[in-house]
Amino acid sequence: MFGIGKRKRSEDKNTIELINEHSVPVTGHLSDYDKVLEAIGDSQVVMIGEASHGTEEFYQIRADITRRLIEEKGFNFVAIEGDWPDTYRINRYVCGGTCKSKDSNGREALGDFQRFPQWMWRNYVVERFIDWLAQYNKNFDHKQKVRFYGLDLYSMFTSCDEVIKYLEQVDPPAVKIAKERYGTLDSYREDEFQYARDVAFGLEASREKEVVAMLVHLMAKSAEYVKAKGGFLDGDEFFYATQNARLVKDAEEYYRNSFKGGIVTWNLRDKHMVDTLDQLLQMHHINLGQQRPKAVIWAHNSHLGDSRAFERNRLCGKWNVGQLVRERFGKENCFNVGFTTYGGTVRASDHWGGEGKMWTLNPAFDDSYEYLFHSANPSNYWMLMRSNNPFVKPNQELVKELRPERVERLVGVMYVKSRERGAHYQEVCIPDQFDALIHYDITSALKPID
Repeated sequence: MFGIGKRKRSEDKNTIELINEHSVPVTGHLSDYDKVLEAIGDSQVVMIGEASHGTEEFYQIRADITRRLIEEKGFNFVAIEGDWPDTYRINRYVCGGTCKSKDSNGREALGDFQRFPQWMWRNYVVERFIDWLAQYNKNFDHKQKVRFYGLDLYSMFTSCDEVIKYLEQVDPPAVKIAKERYGTLDSYREDEFQYARDVAFGLEASREKEVVAMLVHLMAKSAEYVKAKGGFLDGDEFFYATQNARLVKDAEEYYRNSFKGGIVTWNLRDKHMVDTLDQLLQMHHINLGQQRPKAVIWAHNSHLGDSRAFERNRLCGKWNVGQLVRERFGKENCFNVGFTTYGGTVRASDHWGGEGKMWTLNPAFDDSYEYLFHSANPSNYWMLMRSNNPFVKPNQELVKELRPERVERLVGVMYVKSRERGAHYQEVCIPDQFDALIHYDITSALKPID
């Protein structure tokens, strides 16, 4: 029997009473989250996480809250833990009109998500959401439409191809230059991580200078390219191309350093996501004329919960999106929502690149937050840890009781059931990690389209 954190079970009696007194039931109605929206206040960035990449309820609740943020608080775009070019196809679809979408529905718009793990975005919840967003956007002109973007950097070669396609339209002579610079990486299309090994062992030279030069080229030509032929609208296509060039630069650095693994690549990836968010906010302000654009971010709890809430991360210098957003924008301008679950099923693979399968989760360990929440009330509810609205305040006694560190479960695209404790649990302080926490006691596996 594991001890609960550094506390005895008898000491949790007061915590359980406070949870039951100050939590809000989740019943399936949109009104369940009224106080969450009030606590968000006038935040510019709202981050909504997930305790796994394969849980239906996390995706659905996140979509429901996001719809309300768009309709009631005027949020301008959604940015996900997905690749930039693959997700931009969705953006073209939801914007419609002159955005040159080739898709007639959400399922078609999800067609570029072909890499592992497909179910993470090619699922029915996301399909329904982007179909709703496309319909919602029909009521607005181009500059007012709500956009949908990807923040991640795994699509190095797709982004190379997209930069070349753009240059074919606006500057054909520059295509040869781009192919020469990006072509130096072509032999690694089937295995980006081999590039890291070859550079590390001196078998290949770094291509950093070439990919940086390509980004510099696009930026230097910005005024010329935005005015070029091809039906460009408010610089959208130029922005799409330059973001692809930025991605190639950052992805080259990421893959080049992946041989070192661990903290280095994690930090590079999460910094790229926040830098992309910064670029998107600037573009919405400058190109679309939005005075103070607002963003919703969808990603895993491990990215969006403040990294400093994990003692291990503080000691080793590991950061994440949640920490960087709080540092760049200030806590008063951002808000993050996390999820936990005690048991149920989840969709995941047992190895990287493997088939997504439905697994039955082991019941949460008895020194975990999930076990505590299940013991308090084996149902679904949410709790407030911090607020950006002076008229909506968390119960400080509850926050204090939840502060002693416990372990928390984090399941990504893989689930290693046989060694779950080592693979999927980390010690954390939840009040430092999230502003609001939704506990859904028994959850179900995400339903993939494929």
